[in-house]
Amino acid sequence: MRVVLAEDLALLRDGLVRLLEAHGFEIVAAVDNGPELLKALVEKNPDVAVVDVRLPPTFTDEGLQAALEARRRVPGLPVLVLSQYVEQLYARELLADGSGAVGYLLKDRVFDTDQFVEAVRRVAGGGTAMDPEVIAKLLTRSAETAPLEQLTQREREVLELMAGGRSNAAIAKQLFVSEGAVSKHTTSIFGKLGIMASDDDNRRVLAVLAYLGA
Repeated sequence: MRVVLAEDLALLRDGLVRLLEAHGFEIVAAVDNGPELLKALVEKNPDVAVVDVRLPPTFTDEGLQAALEARRRVPGLPVLVLSQYVEQLYARELLADGSGAVGYLLKDRVFDTDQFVEAVRRVAGGGTAMDPEVIAKLLTRSAETAPLEQLTQREREVLELMAGGRSNAAIAKQLFVSEGAVSKHTTSIFGKLGIMASDDDNRRVLAVLAYLGA
């Protein structure tokens, strides 16, 4: 069974490589950043990917975003997320297509190697492996975050960059689009989140608060 592994901590990455190889897996790539992960997933087309969420260069959600992009390019690509964090927005997107072959485990709640190896095999076989704590966090505030689910992938990217304090000009530059396009996306975001124009409130700040509260 062929595996692509993404983990930025060298000792943990090497440990996972040794563990998986000891259980008969073939590690076709072991990378430490988002761009290399996406390249490896698309080019190697592994039986399963084991990825951390937060990878260089920004240590936010590069691993999960690379996995999502790879699944768009290679539909059904099995992905097991192994992380210290629950990134709710992207975790929901990972599960959204309902095709299975996904997993999300928390590093500090993997209590033995057999549990982990079994999860890797299950995801590779088209099943799911979800930590109960991840499920609980995804269900929490599901009603509150429903408006965010209406956003397109591009709108989510724009909102995420807004939350990082970027101006429309900076967002346009990073996403390689015009400022006019960014303005249209922000207007759409405000509408979907139910944030109406007001002299008393800053719609941009309210949208970011909605994103951070998800």
